[in-house]
This record gives sequence, structure tokens and C-alpha cells, in this order.
Amino acid sequence: FLSVTEDLVRKRAEHNNCEIFSLEEISLHQQEIEKLEHLDKWCRDLKILYLQNNLIPKIENVGKLKKLEYLNVALNNIERIENLEGCEELKKLDLTANFIGELSSIESLKCNIHLKELFLMGNPCTEFEGYRQFVVATLHQLKYLDSKEIERSERIKALQNYPEVKWKIREQERAYLLKRAREKEEAQRRIQERKDKEQKQMESKLGFDSPDSPQEKPNQAEGNGEQETCGTVENDEEERRFWEEPTPYTPESRLETHRYIEEKRRAKDNIRETKKKEKPSWTLVTTEGKVLNMNVPKLHFSLKDDEENNQIILDLAVYRHLDTSLLDVDVQPTYIRVLVKGKPFQLVLPEEVKPDSSSAKRSQTTGHLVVTMPKAKEIILAKQKVSASIEHSDCNTLQKNTRSGQVEKLEVDPSKYSFPDVTKIIQEKERTGQGPIKLQPQKVPEVKKSCVDFENNDVP
Repeated sequence: FLSVTEDLVRKRAEHNNCEIFSLEEISLHQQEIEKLEHLDKWCRDLKILYLQNNLIPKIENVGKLKKLEYLNVALNNIERIENLEGCEELKKLDLTANFIGELSSIESLKCNIHLKELFLMGNPCTEFEGYRQFVVATLHQLKYLDSKEIERSERIKALQNYPEVKWKIREQERAYLLKRAREKEEAQRRIQERKDKEQKQMESKLGFDSPDSPQEKPNQAEGNGEQETCGTVENDEEERRFWEEPTPYTPESRLETHRYIEEKRRAKDNIRETKKKEKPSWTLVTTEGKVLNMNVPKLHFSLKDDEENNQIILDLAVYRHLDTSLLDVDVQPTYIRVLVKGKPFQLVLPEEVKPDSSSAKRSQTTGHLVVTMPKAKEIILAKQKVSASIEHSDCNTLQKNTRSGQVEKLEVDPSKYSFPDVTKIIQEKERTGQGPIKLQPQKVPEVKKSCVDFENNDVP
């Protein structure tokens, strides 16, 4: 069973800097707690305690909480009111939707002289004849019962009829307790039947998995798919029977339902974990060494050849809110691979690149992954190409270049290029009769003339 742990209490004490000794309020609702303990030792200063919607069968280990003012144990499996005498400051007690049939157990609350509000609706005892009159006459300090104010006239009338009402309540209690005894026996029988059934299923599975005759082994592989299908059908049938079978609403049936749901959840979690471990294997490179293009995450992308900067740019449209830690980029000389949440995107590049000089960034506007990959081959522009580009460029661009002297000097610094092709440079010089160091002197003045008026207007 699940009980109150120190880790759980500290986690729920975040508003108090995780300190539990000075804690005055704590909420432990919907934690599947089956035993109430330790709080009277760890949190002596508690004033408000929320324990609703758990599986607590008994009120215990709260008697030392002297400062406790409000206790909420609604939607649990509590069958009687007890062990609250030590809660001297208790003002409000919520026992909504439990299984309290022993209504006379409210007499233990007479010691709680500050108790003003009591909630018992949704309990079997509220169906007893004379229920409200008995509670009002027994607990004189109460101001509200089940959210309804207790009038002075109502209390006087309840006290007048108290002996008769008390006798009726006792009779109904005895009948209820006999019924509960039968329900407990039935619950024990159901639990035992379920255990026996599970044991038989386990034995039959073990017997099927280890056949005596070797002739059954070849058929075993063929029947795997059929076995899985049959297993799924059997599970669905079992689940349908479980939910459709009529059962009384008792603490035992509520606990059984909870454990059944928990078992199903764990089984699904195990299947999910198994599927995660069994990741599909993608063929990224063939046995012959051929790299394949692949887009398993099905993302839009664009591949741009930036000739001006001599680089290739990949824009991969990953999801805007995807955490960058879920992306794994691997740039190789001839291809790029990006793992998006474990799913590969792979693209063969049109030209060889430099992996060490490549960079990957996320766009701040779109969230896309932008990978910049410099080309491995360096490009040295020849004289004719530069001249042609100057002739077709606009005057403003030419003007800037001529002023800075970049047009007239195309000197090549050998240290900036890793693989200069000296043979090509020599051949080009022999073919044209002029080297790439200087432009033709007769062409540059002609281009300048076409923009001389614009230049004079621009610079006074």
C-alpha cells in the first residue's frame, strides 16, 4: 500500500521552502494514499490538512495535531469517525462521500468543543431515518451540518426526541453492519477467484511457451501474430466483463477498481517503454557505401548554393517550439544528417564542404535550423569575369569599389587559401597574355566615364 512519505510531504511544501516542521497547510489530495501516518510527528504545526480523493480506510495518526483547524478526508474509504479527540482546535471536518455507516461513532466528536461544521453527505448513514436529528442532538457545538445551518428550534426538537431517535439509529446500524460483513466476505471471495484465474492463465502460458514435443516448435514462430491477436481479444473481453459486471459500491470494490486501473496503466507503460527501446532501424548508408537521401520527420527544407560567399546553406523547418537539445546535427564532407527527436533527416550535398568550419543555428524569428557549410574548393575570380561584372553593375556599386581601390587590385593572398591551383593561374596568363593581378587599363576609364556625371553630383 501507499503511505505518506517524507519526499511527498517536502514536495508539497514548496510554498514553505520545503520545510515541513513549520508547515501550517498541506494538500495531499489524489495521491493514492492507503495509510495515513507520520504527519503528527513531522508537521506538528499543521492547521489545514487536505487528504480528499485517496484510499484511506481509517482516520489515524492525527491526534497529536493540536493546532489542526480543518481536516478534509472526503472521497476516501473511511467507515467510522475516530482518533480525533486530540485535535483540540478542530473547527471543520469534511467526511463527504465515504462509507460511514456507524453513525454512533460521531459521539467521539463531543470532545472537539470548537467543531462548528461537519459534512457527512454521501455516506450510508445519511440514509438512516432520523440521521440529522441524531447528529444535531449529539453534537451541541455544531453550527452547520452538511452546509445547512442548525436552527435553535431544530436543536430543541431533536433533543426532545433524542431517546427514540437514538434507538432507531442503533437498530439501523446493526442491520448495516450485518450487510457490511456479507459484503466483505463476497469481496474476499472475488479477490480469491481473481487470483486463482490469474494463476491458471500464468500456468497455461508457461505450458504453451515450453512445448513437450519438438514438432510444435516450427509452428510457434508462424503463430506469433495469431497469439498476439488472441491475447488482445482476450484482454478486451476481460476488461469488458470487469466494467459491465454489477458490484456493490463498497470500500473493497473501490480499492479493487483502483488496483485494476493501476495494473492496466502499468502494462501500457511497459509496452510503451518496450516500443521506445525497440527503435526502428533506418538504412542511412547502403552496404556499397552509398549515402541515401531521407526525410523521416517529414520537414520542409531548402538548400541554397551561396556562390558569393562560397558556401552551401541548409534551412530545415523544424518546429518552432522544439527544444534544441532534441536536435543532433552531423556535417560530413559529402552529406549532412540531422536527427530530429531521433528521426533522421539526411541529404547528399551537391559539392564537398568543410565540416570543421560549418555552423548550425536556430532562427530567432522562425525557429528553423540554419546550417552554413563552407565549400571545400576555393574560387579565384578571373580577370574577364570581374570586368564583366563591373560593366553590368550599377554606378553606385562601381563608385564604391573604385574609391576603395578594390576593383583595380585583385591581389590574391596565398595564406587565405588552403589549396591554390598555381598551374591554372599560369595557364590563364599564357592564354590571355595578361595576369589576374591587374585589370586592362583601357577598359576601366571607359566604365568610369559612364558614371562621371553621377559621381560629380554625389561628391561636391
